[in-house]
Amino acid sequence: MNPSHRTLKVADRIKVVVAQLLETKIKDPRLGFVTVTDARVTGDLQQASIFYTVLGDEDQRASTAAALESAKGAIRSALGRELGLRITPSIAFFEDGLPESAKALESLLEKVHEQDAEVAKLRKTATYAGGEDPYKAPRIIESE
Repeated sequence: MNPSHRTLKVADRIKVVVAQLLETKIKDPRLGFVTVTDARVTGDLQQASIFYTVLGDEDQRASTAAALESAKGAIRSALGRELGLRITPSIAFFEDGLPESAKALESLLEKVHEQDAEVAKLRKTATYAGGEDPYKAPRIIESE
């Protein structure tokens, strides 16, 4: 089912507010370089899923996940003040798989470029399988 216009607006507002909160209000030293990539809200506006990416290695990702989990209450209360909804949605943070997808796509593109180079190398030394002109020429019968 397609999300309604209102849920899309609320999800977009949640994304902006959470990004601003992480940049200005949340002062946890475990919080790494976080980018909020997406927010999705259920149709009844009861639950919000917030997707994020972290620049860094696995340790920084784990510490950022722990920092977001511990700041969840403060973020939710700030969301309640900003959104002005009757019921503040419960929030859950999910690490976005964007970096892994990008790495997989880059490796596939690299493979394709290698195969293109091999084909170009083979093309330079290739010869025709059936001679220069693979089509049969019509036989001309000379009449006597």
